[in-house]
Amino acid sequence: MDATTKRTVKLLDLTAQYLPIRNEIRRAIDEVCDAQALILGPHVEKFEKHLAEYCGTKHAIGVSSGTDALLCAMMALDVGPGDEVICPSFTFFATAGCIARLGATPVFAEIDPRTFNLDPADLPKRITSKTKAILPVHLFGQVANMEAINEIACKNNLPVIEDAAQAIGARRNGRKACAHGLIGCLSFYPTKNLGAFGDAGGICTNDDKLAEKCRKLRVHGSGHTYYHDYIGGMFRLAAIQAAVLDVKLKYLEGWHEARRRNAVIYNEILAGSNVVTPFIEEGNWSIYNQYVVRVKNRDEVKKKLGEAGVGNGIYYPLGLHMQKCFSQFGGKEGDLPATELACKEVLALPIYPELHEDEVRYAAEMLREAAK
Repeated sequence: MDATTKRTVKLLDLTAQYLPIRNEIRRAIDEVCDAQALILGPHVEKFEKHLAEYCGTKHAIGVSSGTDALLCAMMALDVGPGDEVICPSFTFFATAGCIARLGATPVFAEIDPRTFNLDPADLPKRITSKTKAILPVHLFGQVANMEAINEIACKNNLPVIEDAAQAIGARRNGRKACAHGLIGCLSFYPTKNLGAFGDAGGICTNDDKLAEKCRKLRVHGSGHTYYHDYIGGMFRLAAIQAAVLDVKLKYLEGWHEARRRNAVIYNEILAGSNVVTPFIEEGNWSIYNQYVVRVKNRDEVKKKLGEAGVGNGIYYPLGLHMQKCFSQFGGKEGDLPATELACKEVLALPIYPELHEDEVRYAAEMLREAAK
């Protein structure tokens, strides 16, 4: 790598997205400030309406984070002590953390090594009389094999909760994430394709009773009436976050397309190299929340990319079944070979919409060289 040609390509640059729409966002924030309706209220209701329309569901419920979306959804399904919920081990902590917080047991299932999503073939042997729900994750912006997962769930009379924290707008056979299971959960953390100005999340469902229960659970089980039907939590969405998200939602499809164009460039330059590029299943339309490759000598490659000025990250370095905080569930090395190998090989590259083509090409060329 010639030092004279070295440049810097950030893994993520939120400022590049913000500046072109700064005035529009500031006007929306000012409207909230002037109205002083700061928690829930008309701005949240407006965003919820647009979010439900976008995701293709009857209801959308704004909540305080993607983690709280998962927690609230499972509370609505009465997940609790003695229950088991099947989920992947190769995912962000919140997926299993919310199960454990409710006193239930996360049962870790294997992933498809090509897509990194839950492997339906591994599901049947994980189901027991204690299984309460199945919780697939649409990792890195690609919807899991929901037809197969739903078929297994239906045979066993189990609800399916979609963890779509990384997949808003992703499609499988024409249907968007959150429209495949009983209930879907979204994160609007600032680094997501649709990011708030802080923590925020959403729950989507077509079930009227479940939606109403979630609306009550997000305000201590009362829905602001002071008559409490459930023991809920404080999962309310702030109006400022909803206003920002409603502005950004209009640009989301364009941002998805820009990420997909960047992915095409990566795929072309990395073809025939030692780098395994993302595999997108037939029928899937990925939003590339991350562009994650596999390389055998990952840590060495990561170091070389850093030296070349190319931002990169590891999602995820250790499966949840081997995390210290979940040791009581008995997970050990060798339990999930595909998951454990992925943890040793995955590397994420810059993919955000505002990247210039020459930056993407530079990052791809540096990766191809580093992986030799």
